[in-house]
Amino acid sequence: MVMTSCLMVYASLEHQIRKQLKVQNRYFPDMKKKPSQNPTARWVFQCFQGVTLLYIEGKELVVNLKERQKIIIDCLGSEYQHIYY
Repeated sequence: MVMTSCLMVYASLEHQIRKQLKVQNRYFPDMKKKPSQNPTARWVFQCFQGVTLLYIEGKELVVNLKERQKIIIDCLGSEYQHIYY
């Protein structure tokens, strides 16, 4: 049951990203660095490696955020933008 729930979340995330990329007419670089509107969720997760949350004097800062991660965050909506920006 847990595995099925995880797969549903995974598929939903992939669907949402692909749909919003097409609606916003934006592209996300694939593994060969070519623009694509159909990235896999696995590739998106891998692209977020290295993004770090840094705590300085009680404040949280997101570091190592690149343009390609910002494309995905914008596709996911305001809740994610609030977290990362």
